[in-house]
Order: sequence, then C-alpha cells, then structure tokens
Amino acid sequence: MSTTTARKAAHPPQPALALYEQVKAFITHKIQNGSWPAGHRLPSESELVAKFGVARMTVNRALRELVEQGRIVRVAGVGSFVAEDKPQSTLLQIANIASEIRARGHDYRCEFLVAERIAAAPDVAVWLDLRPGESVFHTVCLHLENDLPVQLEDRHVNPRVVPAFLDQDFSAMSPSEYLVRNVPFDQIEHVVDAVLPTPEQAERLDMPSSDPCLLLTRRTWSRNTPVTMVRCLHPASRYRLGSRFRADGNPSFG
Repeated sequence: MSTTTARKAAHPPQPALALYEQVKAFITHKIQNGSWPAGHRLPSESELVAKFGVARMTVNRALRELVEQGRIVRVAGVGSFVAEDKPQSTLLQIANIASEIRARGHDYRCEFLVAERIAAAPDVAVWLDLRPGESVFHTVCLHLENDLPVQLEDRHVNPRVVPAFLDQDFSAMSPSEYLVRNVPFDQIEHVVDAVLPTPEQAERLDMPSSDPCLLLTRRTWSRNTPVTMVRCLHPASRYRLGSRFRADGNPSFG
C-alpha cells in the first residue's frame, strides 16, 4: 500500500454538508466568534441566496432551523436578527438568582407578593411529609432582570424545621438565601417540566398565557426531613436551565 493510499485510509473524506447546513454553519460561526453580536441584523435572504448560490427555500430552511434553535429571531417585513442569549441557571446546586443576574451586569429586583401561614393542601403535605391541613409557611416572590420578570417563585416551608422562617426580613435576604445560609441540607431533588402558565401566573410574568414555561420543582432535606418545596416558573423564551458536570458527577465550573 502506498503512503498516499494509507493516508487516505486513515483519514477518510468527510461527507459534504447539505446546502442548508452550510448556510447554518456560516451564520452560527459568525455568532459564536462574536462577529455578529446579539441584535445584529443578518444578511437578507436574497443576499444569502446570492452568496451561496442556492435556492431561496434552502436559505429559508436554514433560517427557520436557527429560529427553532433560539439562535436568531425573525421579524416579519424587517429581517432576521441574532437572538439575545437566554440566561442559564444550574440544576446541580441551589442557585441564587439575584447573584446570577448581577453577575451578568444586569439589574436585579424582587417583588415579595405573599408571606403567610396556611393549612397544607394534600399535595404539599405529601411533598413535605406533613398531615393534610397541618400548618405550613407559604411565600411567593417575583424575580426580575432589568425589570423583566424571569422567575415566579412559589415556596412552602416546613415549620417543624424552620420555625422562625416568617420572622425574617425578606426585603434584605430572599427566602432561598436565608434557607441556604441557616438550614443545613444534605439532599436536593430537582424536577423540570414544560407547562403552560395559569392566567394569573401569565399576568405576573407579563407574558401570554399561551406561551410555554419551564417549571423547576425543588425539594431539600435535612437529616431525611423535608425542609422546603419550591416551584420556580420561568418563561421559556427568557430563561434556560442546565448544568455542566464531570464524569464523576461533580459540577464543573469555569
């Protein structure tokens, strides 16, 4: 076998990208390397057709898939633009949303809507290992990033574990931050669902009730006793949830 033949065998030719994939790859590369920042207007369909020598339907498919992937937005009669990055919150730890927002250089604000002691509904009682009707603490907060609602937090807390919970000044420290600082926890459970908001939730989040949300349900335990159950509702168009971790299961940062 000749050297050239051996080299070809070791490195077989890669299949060429489909035409629409070539258009997508070009646009994606421009976005990822920073040449086209968020809000940048993309070349028109006609310009992309001329650049790549492809049919308009090929360009249209590429743009449509980029919209579905959240990389660009299309405005009828105006054009296509690079989409704003959605903030991402980790699933491997209890995230402090205020710190996450401020770390992005954005303004954070919290509207504290409810703080009360109520009788546990059957589902809450099951989640917190209480008897239905037993006393439970309930708070509701709306978290805003640059005055845009990004999370509606609905929390129930076990009074047996945190009897002084409602005595706190939550204008100075959020319920989540207070619990993390003052109640040692040894287990966390996260469940994420895609849901539609209720009309009341949609109004609080300033979004159409027909738009989907990501619902993160979190429970924590201390010495096998449930501490809190919180439902965090995020407009899917404004937020994403995810994590990066090593093969040993530990989170990877940096």
